[in-house]
Amino acid sequence: MNKAQLVEAIADKLGGRQQAADAVDTVLDAIIRAVVAGERVSVTGFGSFEKVERPARYARNPQTGERVRVRKTSVPRFRAGQGFKDLVSGTKKLPKNDVAVKKAPKGSLTGGTAAKKATAKKAAAKKATAKKTAAAKKTAAKKTTAARKTAAKKTTAKKAPAKKTTAKKAPAKRTSARTTTAKKAASRRK
Repeated sequence: MNKAQLVEAIADKLGGRQQAADAVDTVLDAIIRAVVAGERVSVTGFGSFEKVERPARYARNPQTGERVRVRKTSVPRFRAGQGFKDLVSGTKKLPKNDVAVKKAPKGSLTGGTAAKKATAKKAAAKKATAKKTAAAKKTAAKKTTAARKTAAKKTTAKKAPAKKTTAKKAPAKRTSARTTTAKKAASRRK
């Protein structure tokens, strides 16, 4: 589908071909301007557009095989959203009479107080769960240290008393017959 076909596809819903062409041009222009400025454009259920920096590198000329230096550059990148991926893969069915990408929740486009309240509630809930888990970890640590201390006390109390050892006399050394005869022979020579 090209741009003209896209305009034709939405012309009936917007009340005419000219309004559809203006709408498509306006949306594309807004996306392009934001990405050029370095902003990320994210459309829930559809995907996100962003500017990505590619570092300088060496490449090969496919015709000659010669090594060529490629400068640092910026390129646009599109990443499909999960809803779009599910529709393409077939895990979700494409609705026949409804839009494929659902509308944004009420208040999210205007940035009104409803969206701020919802994010504040979520943040408060996260803080509360973080506090609960931290408290649970502290009590678990206290229990384990107490258990270790009691186990250490039990093991020190159960040590066996020291054994009494009596001094035994070492047996007299026995000399072999060879050494005694050698000694006798040496004394005779003198």
